[in-house]
Amino acid sequence: MGKMPDGTAGAGIREEGSETDPALPPTAVDETVREAEERKWTPARIALWAAIAVLGGVAWFMIALVRGETVNAIWFVFASVCTYLIGYRFYSKVIERYLLKPDDRRATPAEYKADGKDYVRTDRNVLFGHHFAAIAGAGPLVGPVIAAQMGYLPGTIWIIIGVVLAGAVQDYLVMFFSMRRGGRSLGQMAREELGVIGGTAALVATLLIMVIIVAILALVVVNALGESPWGVFSVGMTIPIALFMGVYLRFLRPGKVMEVSVIGFVLLMAAIIGGGAVAGTEWGAAFFHLDKVTIAWGLIIYGFIAAILPVWLLLAPRDYLSTFMKIGVIVMLALAIIVVRPEITVPAFSEFAGKDNGPVFSGALFPFLFVTIACGALSGFHALISSGTTPKLIEKERQTRFIGYGGMLMESFVAIMALVAAISIDRGIYFAMNAPVALTGGTVETAAQWVNGLGLANVNITPGDLAQTAKDVGEQSIISRSGGAPTLAVGLAHIMQQFIGGTAMMAFWYHFAIMFEALFILTAVDAGTRVARFMLQDSIGNFVPKFKEASWRPGAWICTAVMVAAWGAVLLMGVTDPLGGINTLFPLFGIANQLLAAIALAVCMAIAAKRASFKYLWIVALPLVFAAVVTITASFQKIFSATPAVGYFANNAAFSKALADGKTSFGTAKTVAAMEAVVRNTMIQGWLSVIFVVLSIIVIITAVVATVKAFRNASRGIPNLDNEDPRRESRVFAPAGLLPTQAERQLLAEWNKLPADKRFEKAGHH
Repeated sequence: MGKMPDGTAGAGIREEGSETDPALPPTAVDETVREAEERKWTPARIALWAAIAVLGGVAWFMIALVRGETVNAIWFVFASVCTYLIGYRFYSKVIERYLLKPDDRRATPAEYKADGKDYVRTDRNVLFGHHFAAIAGAGPLVGPVIAAQMGYLPGTIWIIIGVVLAGAVQDYLVMFFSMRRGGRSLGQMAREELGVIGGTAALVATLLIMVIIVAILALVVVNALGESPWGVFSVGMTIPIALFMGVYLRFLRPGKVMEVSVIGFVLLMAAIIGGGAVAGTEWGAAFFHLDKVTIAWGLIIYGFIAAILPVWLLLAPRDYLSTFMKIGVIVMLALAIIVVRPEITVPAFSEFAGKDNGPVFSGALFPFLFVTIACGALSGFHALISSGTTPKLIEKERQTRFIGYGGMLMESFVAIMALVAAISIDRGIYFAMNAPVALTGGTVETAAQWVNGLGLANVNITPGDLAQTAKDVGEQSIISRSGGAPTLAVGLAHIMQQFIGGTAMMAFWYHFAIMFEALFILTAVDAGTRVARFMLQDSIGNFVPKFKEASWRPGAWICTAVMVAAWGAVLLMGVTDPLGGINTLFPLFGIANQLLAAIALAVCMAIAAKRASFKYLWIVALPLVFAAVVTITASFQKIFSATPAVGYFANNAAFSKALADGKTSFGTAKTVAAMEAVVRNTMIQGWLSVIFVVLSIIVIITAVVATVKAFRNASRGIPNLDNEDPRRESRVFAPAGLLPTQAERQLLAEWNKLPADKRFEKAGHH
């Protein structure tokens, strides 16, 4: 209902205080009718939810309490899906009813600010796809794979329970509050709600954290494609494919989204199959066999060009592709797990769960598991999207629950599937793939010897096993392919070949998975760079107003170059890190991301308090306290720990002393240059940790002060400052969820009966 008859978006603007046209049907379902519908419990509905609860309970019992030698992967699918359904149906309804109280008679920014560019009423199902594509980057794929070092149970509990009580809550609240404020960004909301000190701290922290996030996303791509001719060719081909799709959709066949998506998918499959053929030739193997530093520089150049190109040319078509690929592949993997039912031999708690010196990442289970798995459970990066493009496109207020809470549940499901894929492969292969080359030695012989020396139960890997696995997936080597993406690809290929194709299809499924991951990670790299550029332009614009003009190309180019240089420097630091860049940087990424989540939740708590929602403030305070405790504890350990494997400055001191003593190798660094790189990298990482945690503590303290002040004002009968946009009556109607309810269908029918000249699309113009 959000489009004009000619396909364009209706402006839907009304003057403040105007009433809806009495000649038009209602713009929302009557509250009493909606309440009666929601509270109507038929025997069939009761039986359905009872079955979901029982199935979920059995699945959790099998995963958490039954201690056999193996656990079937099918229980992970059932436990997650049943928990998501119950969380969405009941917990998110509590948030909607008692904390947010949406009003569909109130116009959203997409209606009263409609401009056909940034503010456009968008069908809820289309917007769900766009929002999911934007939030689901590398995090839900990488974090769970790395965290599998601790065993399967800690990560499973955090991903599933964490998203219901924390991650989806943050996304939903930020989206709703931003929508009520005209689509304002998290930094702008922080400035309004927390004052100059808290707001400035939030703006600076957000900008710096964006640099780290984009650098880590790029590092995952580098590690996936390093020395992989097949991967480099196939992923490289996605760029001209996306450009072709952009031109096709813009000039050749405008509006034919499904048509161009089918063409793009066929071309993608051709790129994957063709990649195998090209990599099998002598010239292809030589030309596309690139080292990680070369690929990193290629990504830096790509990031700059992609971020300044028009959105329709590269970014938008890649979004279409990635949305189909993401949801399609994850659903396909879930079906394959149900059919194949792979047995998981990884223990619930591994040998490293009680230690802080694991080979994949250092640090104890608490707090580092909760920052290693960020996206998929709780992700601050989502707050930037939920207060960025999405709230400017929502048709009706009640849709925020479906898009914000529901979209995050879908990302959590991606994380669970990634975890299952990682733990479905042999544990020896897992550690050989994810430990840095300084530990594995880089060859199948040294890697097998190192893995067997870890003392893992029922693990006895041979050089032949490692060589055969590499051969099966069409790679020269799988040793020290850290970063999560290659491990997920091996796991997905291991499960999918049992479902379709057999061992002969292993190489195809592996590179299909690499393409699947790199496709939308690249999207996050250029989209992240673009968002970071906007943020920097706004910041500089406070002093040089010209920079706030998005159409001023020199400003856009300068700010893009600055942001690309910033994340590019961190990327190169990670690529050349002898400790294994992803292994060293991912804790910093996780901590920064979770600190950003704490900032977002702190801002939401202050807003909820000003709305006098004190009785249900615990819904926000619970995840805020947990995120604050976890991230501040992790930050303090990274800053102050005397253990070199954990503390950045302790590691810096150890390597500095070794250099001062004239040593030419130390620990994992085999050369003086490598030792100097460790000294430089740990110093940068240490001070970034200090800056992040100090800024976050400032924001949290100012939010607590604002909350206490709001409570005192309410108890004295003093109204709190309301920073919401003035209320405007809506003149449009759209259903709230995936499928319209019976009352919504009846109302839609009323709207559809209106003659063309009376419909709200026309009535919205003045």
